[in-house]
Amino acid sequence: MNAIGRWGVMVMVMLMLMLVVGARAASAQTSLPLSLDEAIRRGVEQAPRMAEARAREAAAGATTTARRADGLPSAFATAGYLRTNHVPAFGFLQSPGSTLVLFPDIPDNYRVRAEMDVPLYSAGRVKSLTEVARADEAAAGADRGTVEQDVRLEVIRAYWLLVMARENVSVIERGLERTDAYVRDARSQVDAGVASPSDVLTAQAQRARQSVRVVQARNAAASAQLELARLIGAPPGQSIVTTTAVSAPMNGIAAVSEQSADALIARALQGRSERTSLTERRTGFQASAVAALANRKPWIGGALAVEPASPNSRYIPRSSDWNTSWELGVNLTWPLFDGGKAKANYAAATAQADGVEARIADFDAMVGSDIRQRLLDIDSGRAALTASEEAVTAATEARRVLEERYRAGVATSTDVLDAQVSLLEAELERTNLAASLRLSEARLLRALGGL
Repeated sequence: MNAIGRWGVMVMVMLMLMLVVGARAASAQTSLPLSLDEAIRRGVEQAPRMAEARAREAAAGATTTARRADGLPSAFATAGYLRTNHVPAFGFLQSPGSTLVLFPDIPDNYRVRAEMDVPLYSAGRVKSLTEVARADEAAAGADRGTVEQDVRLEVIRAYWLLVMARENVSVIERGLERTDAYVRDARSQVDAGVASPSDVLTAQAQRARQSVRVVQARNAAASAQLELARLIGAPPGQSIVTTTAVSAPMNGIAAVSEQSADALIARALQGRSERTSLTERRTGFQASAVAALANRKPWIGGALAVEPASPNSRYIPRSSDWNTSWELGVNLTWPLFDGGKAKANYAAATAQADGVEARIADFDAMVGSDIRQRLLDIDSGRAALTASEEAVTAATEARRVLEERYRAGVATSTDVLDAQVSLLEAELERTNLAASLRLSEARLLRALGGL
């Protein structure tokens, strides 16, 4: 390859690398419009905890199938070949010139056996063990529901934190822009000789503090975006654009708010997956106790077998011909003494069931307290948000009046900056209260088990 050809290849490779890097950079810079519902859906789909919960549920379902199979007939087949040493043939003389060989020399032995075992009576063992497995499967399904509810709440929390952080940045940046305007006005008045240079210094100091708050708010917003991106499986460098307004209530909260606390508590006790899981595990321990006692009772099984073999030991005299034999029988097994094992297993399972029963009672009490607390949080959040709206309105009017007085020369720039700070704080408080109210609504729905 000549020099021109080598340079051409190098240029093509560099162009391809630039295209790949540019494509990646463009992909990283592409914004992702994201609503709250879409964020929840993506979070549930990609959460590793959800995959683990589904795997546990699938494993429990397979165990239930295996336990049911214990009560069904089972069949298996075996085949074998055995080579033995040569032995002298053994037999009897029947008549002059003839011999009856009873044990001939047959070194090659072939055996095929097909057998079926049929459980006839298990004293409730199979039924109890199947119930244990079914309860574990139901509990695993309820645990999956609990994990899903937790993932939903975590995504909602991250979403509203990002919205709140972005709003904080927006409000502080608007305050910084207004402060810049006041700095320019103060300089103009100083140049005109109608204001003191100290007014400019005061405005510049206020602007510096606002700049620090902008840096901190942007860092908090970037961290909130990284957390939400992790939860929904988005690339870390991708910009997320939230499309659900913080003023929009959570879906379903209006119907919930109209119900009494007692009605909500009763609904939560029926709908919470955590309680379902505890109830099923208690059922499983109770079934384990029954199965433990069943181990002290007899069980009966039937067996059927067909065995072609060459030679077949049941046929006399032995011959290298293939002969088929069969078996049909009933077996009774009765454990007479186990050293107290069954009774100890029964006591252990019963104690575990009692422990779960205590946990259910504690959970019920916790649910009642949690529901009432969430209702209080929502009521106080709504009242605080209403008051905050009034504070923003009053602060906006106060700033407007002071700006007019400042232009008329009857107010100082410090007064205007103080009014700007008051308005800024009122707007930030309103945003924080709105996001906190949305989180309180989500936590109430989570406490009801219907998030």
